Order: sequence, then C-alpha cells, then structure tokens
Amino acid sequence: MANPMVLPVNSSTREEQREQQKGSDFSELSRRITEAGLLRRRPLYYTVRFGAVALSLTGGVWAFLALGNSWSQLIVAAFLAVVFGQLGLAAHDLAHRQVFTRRRPSEAGGLLVANLLLGMSYGWWMNKHTRHHANPNHETKDPDVSPDILVWSQRQARKAKGLPRFIGKHQAALFFPLLTLEGLNLSFASFKALRKASMKRPALEGTLLVVHFVVYFGALFTVLSPAKALAFIAVHQGLFGIYLGSVFAPNHKGMPMIEEGTRLDFLRRQVLTSRNVRGGALIDAFMGGLNYQIEHHLFPSMPTPALGGAQVITERYCAELGIPYHQTGLLASHREAMRHLRSVGEPLRSGGN
Repeated sequence: MANPMVLPVNSSTREEQREQQKGSDFSELSRRITEAGLLRRRPLYYTVRFGAVALSLTGGVWAFLALGNSWSQLIVAAFLAVVFGQLGLAAHDLAHRQVFTRRRPSEAGGLLVANLLLGMSYGWWMNKHTRHHANPNHETKDPDVSPDILVWSQRQARKAKGLPRFIGKHQAALFFPLLTLEGLNLSFASFKALRKASMKRPALEGTLLVVHFVVYFGALFTVLSPAKALAFIAVHQGLFGIYLGSVFAPNHKGMPMIEEGTRLDFLRRQVLTSRNVRGGALIDAFMGGLNYQIEHHLFPSMPTPALGGAQVITERYCAELGIPYHQTGLLASHREAMRHLRSVGEPLRSGGN
C-alpha cells in the first residue's frame, strides 16, 4: 500500500455501503483497546514530558540572554527549533484531549502553548486538523492535501495552475527547502485566519499572537545586531519548519489518496491512508508518538504512551480482517513520500493535461 495510488470510486451495492457505515469492525477493535485499558489518562507522563519541555525552553532563553550579541546564538537558535517542535507536539496532544478530558483546560493549554509560545493560532489549526482526521488523504476534503503549493495526486497535477503547477514539476527536490518556510507559513496563516467566521475567539487569539511576536522580535533585535538577529530567525524558523515536516510528512504522504465518491468505513479509511514509523524510544520522542499514526487516527484521544500497546493489538486485528497495515523505518518513509511527490508531478513534467 506504500505505492502512490488513488482509491477508486466505490462500486459496491448500497446494502454493502450501509454495512460499512455501521463501523462494526471498528467497534470490535475499540472494545479490545478499551479492555486493555489503553484509553486511560496518563497525568504523570504528561507532567514529566511537559515539564522537560518547559525546562528546555527556559534553558534556551537563559542561554540566549547569557550569550548576548554573539554568533554562538545560532547554536541556541538550532536548540530552540527543536524545543519549538516539541511545543508543537504538545499543542497537538492538548488539542486531541490526550492530556485533559475536559474541553476548558485543553483549550487553555492549547492557547498558551500554540498562540503565546509558538505564534500559531490554536483555533485555526484545530479546525484544519479536525477536518484532516475526518477525511485523511481525501483529494477534496483533507486540507493537508489541498494543492496550495504542492500537488498530491496526478488528478491535482493535471488541474494545477500558477504556483502549484510551477513547483509541482520538481516538488520532490523542493520539498525540504520549502519546509524551511513552514514555521513562518503557520504564523502567516494564523493571522490570516483571524478574520474568518469559524474563529471562536479572534480577539484573544490575535492578542496572544501579537504578544508572542512582540517579545520574539523585540528580544532578538534588542540583544543581537540586525545581521545576527536575521541569521537567528533564519536558523530557528528554518530548522523548526524542517522538524515539523519530518514529523508530519511520513504519516500520510505517499499513502493512497481517496477520490470523491469513494466510500470506506471508519477503520479502513484511517488504516489504508496512514503509515506507521518504526524506530523505538528515540523515534517515539522525536515524533511525539505520531509515528503510531494509524493508532492515533483510530483513537485520537489516546495518550501518547499507550499508542505502542495499541499498535500491537491493531496490527493483529487488521491481519485477522485482511486489511493492509503499513509501517516502515523513518528514512524509508521519507523515500516513499518523495517517490510519491515525484510520481504525481509527472503530468507537469511531461506537459500532460
């Protein structure tokens, strides 16, 4: 299932489609997961993990102030890029209510981490990410595969115009260079989203975003010379974007796309479009548990430390049902994603319509 492909329009009967919609296969998996106790909150884990991230952020700020106007600050910038990546993963877990079961503390934590510390709108990102979870890799419904800059299927490539058409020809080679702009792109999209009707608290979110960037740019241009400040921003934001892309790209890119009209039950929709990444404790920490992407999509509120146990149960269950279940190493996952990007850009390179 790792080869680039599009799941075709479902040709099953209405009766078969109704049976799929019942989700009986997922219900059985959910029962097994619940009986294993894998949906229980893990407050100690999140206390230790978030505490470590907070200490790292504090240490990075202290080092920045201690070094002063020095080119050594570029090391601090690289370190803080990793810390910002971990903050992004923390905001992700808060949004999915993996940390708190109640909405209010989840939102409060999300606004603090995403808006104030990262400079990214929690409300905008959550809306976007919720739509992604509902329809992963769906050509028209998943915002993560909309052809804004890159194209994700040959159908999109044939229809592409403007920037996506220009970049799509060589998007595999340009993917990681483009990721250096992802951090800034998230912030730009966040400010842009404040005017949308879907934003519940635009004034609060906007205020927190402004505070973030006033402190961020104010500190940089107060402590550093203009040249060093710009270099710091380039290293920090560039590596932050690459980190985020390295965490999120292996999860779905290069897995089957779903075209309009295809009907899949919840279990198959999530499993067939997702990829797990092997690698042990180091990969678990680097990717914040998102290397168990299949299980995360099936059980979004499952705490990160429970995902490994859920993986064993889910893989065995999929084998029972004959559902393809794909996992590979980190480097192999990126190779698959890059092959997919090159493949879907072929119509643009060949001049096809």
